Amino acid sequence: MADEVLQHVQELFEGQIDFEGQKQTELISTVLLAVSGLLAFILGFALQNIYVTLWTGLGGAALTFLVVVPPYPFYNKSPERWLPSGSGIAGSGIEIDGKKIN
Repeated sequence: MADEVLQHVQELFEGQIDFEGQKQTELISTVLLAVSGLLAFILGFALQNIYVTLWTGLGGAALTFLVVVPPYPFYNKSPERWLPSGSGIAGSGIEIDGKKIN
């Protein structure tokens, strides 16, 4: 029972996402940071207040962090199928200087 709970917690903290999920997070983070930066600049310029600019930019960065960093399940929709360990090299018949290596 405790092993199952520990394994579940470990899977949550490992942060496994696939390559498509990585591409999605990169696009999402770029868009969110650009929009929040532009919004921060416009609000700060319109109100002539640097604090509004800084807090809006900080809020956008925090929002981006909350959207991108946790390994949500939709970031792992198409995981890669890896070969089992040791299946590729054993018995492949590699020769170096005329000697067969197993």
